[in-house]
Amino acid sequence: MQTIKIDINKITDEQIDLIVDYLKKGKVIAYPTDTIYGLGCDARNLPAIEKVSKIKGERGNKPFIVLISDFTMLEEYCFVNAGQIKYLKEVWGESPVTVILEGQPNLPARLGGDINSLAVRLPKNDFLVKIISKAGFPIVSTSLNKTGEPPLNDVENLEKHFECLPDLVVDAGECNNNKPSRLVDIRDIKNIKVIRE
Repeated sequence: MQTIKIDINKITDEQIDLIVDYLKKGKVIAYPTDTIYGLGCDARNLPAIEKVSKIKGERGNKPFIVLISDFTMLEEYCFVNAGQIKYLKEVWGESPVTVILEGQPNLPARLGGDINSLAVRLPKNDFLVKIISKAGFPIVSTSLNKTGEPPLNDVENLEKHFECLPDLVVDAGECNNNKPSRLVDIRDIKNIKVIRE
């Protein structure tokens, strides 16, 4: 496990390149998201996704959130209509909102759990957008914790919390926004369902 310390507001090109290199090699990273610390990997890489599950100690097919860098990437990996795009342009400009859409068949079905869906977010965070944009693919985002335990707000002493560790830890200090994103199902834009406030 390698650890790099970053200033989230002054991320360097070298640090971005290192993180992207790990993701491209199918490695798992622990990193600060726009909400809480997360565990992530290349969302197209099934063995990496399974390693994220193993680190969390998950059983079954719990779905994962996928982070994208822009609307072009959204349309590459999700089926979206004009009404959904209009809604997303409004909500993604305001606060961290994850939406459930119908996923394209170019990502592992494992990401959506047992249903034909994909939970997607455009992060309100330049650091993450830069990484995803440079990588050229979406990344998995799930809270940094063992299943059933509260999310960690720092990455100190991960060995105390996990038997299996991520390959790279991106340490940006303590994460004070310890609240997951709002989760909304917009597959039927005329019947929007709030899953998590």
